[in-house]
Amino acid sequence: MKKDADTIADGAQKHRVPATLTKPGAARFWLAVVLTGIGAGASAAALNLLLSEVQHLAWPSASGRLVDAATDASVWRHIVVLLGAGLLTGLAQIMLVNLSGANSIEITTALWFAAGRLPPLRTLGSAFLSVIIVAMGASLGKEGAPKQTGAVIANALSDRGGFSDEQRKLLVACGAGAGMSAVYDVPLGGALFALEVLRGALALRFVLPALTASLIATMVAWPVIPNAPLYRVAVEGNMAAVILWAVFAGPVIGLASVGYVRLIRLADRNRPRGWLRLIAPPLAFAFLGLVSIAFPQLLGNGQDLAQLAFDGAVAPKLLLVLLVLKPLATFMCLGSGAPGGLFTPSLTFGALLGGVLGYAWTSIWPGAPLGLFAIAIAGAGALLAATTQGPISAAVLMIEMTGHDRAFIVPMLVAVAVATLVARTIDPRSIYDVRLTDEEFVERQRLREPAPL
Repeated sequence: MKKDADTIADGAQKHRVPATLTKPGAARFWLAVVLTGIGAGASAAALNLLLSEVQHLAWPSASGRLVDAATDASVWRHIVVLLGAGLLTGLAQIMLVNLSGANSIEITTALWFAAGRLPPLRTLGSAFLSVIIVAMGASLGKEGAPKQTGAVIANALSDRGGFSDEQRKLLVACGAGAGMSAVYDVPLGGALFALEVLRGALALRFVLPALTASLIATMVAWPVIPNAPLYRVAVEGNMAAVILWAVFAGPVIGLASVGYVRLIRLADRNRPRGWLRLIAPPLAFAFLGLVSIAFPQLLGNGQDLAQLAFDGAVAPKLLLVLLVLKPLATFMCLGSGAPGGLFTPSLTFGALLGGVLGYAWTSIWPGAPLGLFAIAIAGAGALLAATTQGPISAAVLMIEMTGHDRAFIVPMLVAVAVATLVARTIDPRSIYDVRLTDEEFVERQRLREPAPL
């Protein structure tokens, strides 16, 4: 009995709530959480304005959509704008690598192996560069920049507050999640993403700080980023048929996610070094510009393309072509050394894959009452969950970004569960683990293991 009591006491000691969340240091920590939310929201709004202005200059369009502007643009604009983005990337990368050799600018790596410490100037420089080149057409996500700025703000506040490494890790994860929450108007999904994917633990004691920072950041950004769903979707289709589709499509999506993560890892492992940093981006971006003349949907983070997939507005043959070309465009941009996010490109790949699998299903089962919107959303959510290894945050993010829940939640959860299980069984890495060495990844998995019951 004494041994059991000692074991319970040891477990309670190991998993006790951090002192700064409950005792005299609480006020200082919670002030840092509030300031992180304010800073992340303001910076996300500023970065979003910068992206809009640069995109308008590079790709003027009455609709404001990059895909429309690129469709109507001249051949020379495709080449000149993308070549300019490549030259800018090359020059900026040469400058950025000399700003700091300390720590990694990748949030996941910094959280797990440097207690969230990031080199501020290099990280912020990378964030600004990524926003500009995404606006010019790079096939990378725009969320990378607000995540980085939110993390830098949290890291600076941790220095001022004298927080422990564990508190710093939590605050930096909250800052990154708050930046993502603000730029996509997804306060709950962003908070869950910060904990499940970045921090690697959905512990109750972490939820309130993450949710507080994300809520504040989202509201601060509202004057610039509308309080509205990111995607407009219509409710249609027979959900029973979509659920059946999800059961069979889930394993395919899981396998595709493993291939996608490995493609991203290959791109990251082969980033140019030395003088190749100056040459590789212009070559890669110029080639993307040439291909985008025929396929303008490849440009940008993929938000417009995902909307077309949700609307069922992409012809089957074009959908199949874009399913191959869009991940390759992201691979090429990332492999050239360009900074940027991977969230929206992954979502877009999932929407395209869901659409293709939906058309395949109807060819096998003619007359199946499928709703293309529900299939595309289920595919996007499932691939996001499998590539981030964050099924809960992926599902909530899709609900917030579309403004629907009951319309597709059951088939999406089926696809999410099956795809994540398949992917995790084959390879538990996520798109955010690609920069970890095998030894670092094993150590991270060990640290993420929950305490035995």
